[in-house]
Amino acid sequence: TRCYNTMSQMVKGMELLIKGASELALKLTSEQIDGFEIYHQELMSWNQRMNLTAIMDYEEIQIKHFLDSLTTATVIPETVLHGGRMADVGSGGGFPGIPLKLVYSGIHLTLLESVGKKATFMEHLVGALGLSHIQVLTGRAETLALDQTLRESFDVVVSRGVARMQVLMEITLPFCRVGGRVITLKKGAIGPEMEASLPSIE
Repeated sequence: TRCYNTMSQMVKGMELLIKGASELALKLTSEQIDGFEIYHQELMSWNQRMNLTAIMDYEEIQIKHFLDSLTTATVIPETVLHGGRMADVGSGGGFPGIPLKLVYSGIHLTLLESVGKKATFMEHLVGALGLSHIQVLTGRAETLALDQTLRESFDVVVSRGVARMQVLMEITLPFCRVGGRVITLKKGAIGPEMEASLPSIE
């Protein structure tokens, strides 16, 4: 049985996450902080066997993985956060979908991942965190998008760092219902990427 730190140690250790979440108008509960600590420990344990993340520092994980994922909530409609359907395309280590689910338990979340080992990690993590209304699907997005139970059926589709914008639009938009949103996390000067992706979006 894995032995985790006491709650007081968790709160102290997750100070950057707690502070950053408060700046996003999120007040994390002790159970949610506990969940993020478990997430961190499982991520580090599994990362020794497979390449889930190049970020190993405890504080950087809080900022560059957990908080980065939670910023997505600022542009997700409240109705989705509290009961809507969301797909995370190319979820990898579970970002941004699982951090969002930890805070907004009402989301009905589907994680899509083409790499079987990463999908296995996420299935394990979902069990370790005791999450419900969440499924992990293994396969290429282009193939999964042909499934009529998935195609155009999600209120919000999120994706982080999977591909260039033009490709990303082609593999995420098919999952989004008419009137829904596709939210992609990108960094740097993305103007040229955005311009190149306009034909795909149209």
